[in-house]
Amino acid sequence: MFSTRRTLIFLIVLTVLMIILLLLLIFAWIFVTLRAVWNQPEDSTVFWTFLPLGSLFLTLLLTGVIIYLVTSIKVLNLNVLQSSFMDSMTHELKTPIASLKLYLQTISRYGLSIHEEKAFLTHMMEDVERLDRLITQVVRAGQLGAGQKIAGSPETFWMSELLQEITREMTSRHQKPLSCVQLKISEEEPITTSRILLEIIFRNLIDNALKYSGEEPLIHVSVRQTRNGQIAARVVDNGPGIPRNLQKKVFHRFYRIGRELERSQKGTGLGLYIVKMCVQQLHGEIRVVNNTHRVGTTFILRIPVSEKKEEKEKETLPIEKS
Repeated sequence: MFSTRRTLIFLIVLTVLMIILLLLLIFAWIFVTLRAVWNQPEDSTVFWTFLPLGSLFLTLLLTGVIIYLVTSIKVLNLNVLQSSFMDSMTHELKTPIASLKLYLQTISRYGLSIHEEKAFLTHMMEDVERLDRLITQVVRAGQLGAGQKIAGSPETFWMSELLQEITREMTSRHQKPLSCVQLKISEEEPITTSRILLEIIFRNLIDNALKYSGEEPLIHVSVRQTRNGQIAARVVDNGPGIPRNLQKKVFHRFYRIGRELERSQKGTGLGLYIVKMCVQQLHGEIRVVNNTHRVGTTFILRIPVSEKKEEKEKETLPIEKS
C-alpha cells in the first residue's frame, strides 16, 4: 500500500510539472510568434499561420498528459482494490478450509461419539456452504462484469414470501433473532418478474445490513407497489453509516471502506456491486443515503415489475369521445 501511494504521489508531481512546462511553452510560443509578427510585418501571414498550429499541437500534448494522469490514477486505484480483494479472498478461503481440515483430522484420529460426530458434521457443512457462497459470489460478479444475463424466466410470486424466506436464512446465518429484521409490505399484489434477481438483491442487502450493524442489529425492510408497475423498497440499518463521498464508490467492484487489515468484518467487496448490476438488469435504480435523525444507512430501490399488468391497465382505459 505504501509503495502504491508513493508511486501515485510521484506520478501526480511529475504530471503537474509537465503540465506547467507545457503551459509555459504555449505562452512562450504565442509571445515569440506575436513578437515576430511585430518585428517582421512583411512575413506576418506565415507567423499567423504557425501561431494556431503550434498552439493547437501544444494544447493536444497538454490534453494527452492530463488524460494520462487520470488513466494512471484509475489503474493504480484498481490495483489497490484488486490487492485488497486478493487479501480478503485469501482469508475467506483459508478459514473454512483450515476448519474443515481440523474437523476431519479430529474425526479420523480420535474415537468420537455419534453425538460429537453429528456436531462436527454440522460445522463442516456450514464451512462448505460458506465456500459455496463465496464461489457463487465471485462467479456472479464475473458474469455480470462480462455483460452476461443471469435473470431466469419471469415468475409470478408474492414479495412477502420471498422476503420472509430471505430473512429466516440471513438471521440464521448470522445467528441473530428473527425479530431484528422487520418487514413491511404495503398494498401487496403478486408481481411478475425475475425472482432470482430480486432474491440476489435483497439477500445481499439484508446480509450486508446484518453484517455491519453491530451486536444488536435492527433492520427495517419496506416494500410498496406503485401504480406505474414498480416496487419502491427501502432497506434501513442501524450501522455506522457510509461517508457521503463514498456512497457511490461502495457499488464499485472490489471496493470496501477502510483498510483490509483494520476491518472487523471480512468480505470480498462484491456484494453491492452485484446488487447494482442486478438492479440494472431489471432496469431499476438504487442509491444509498445516511439516515437523517439516527445512525445507519438507507438503501433506496425502484424496480419495474408487472409489465403485463401495466399493459392490461392501458388497454382497459376508457376511450374519450371526440
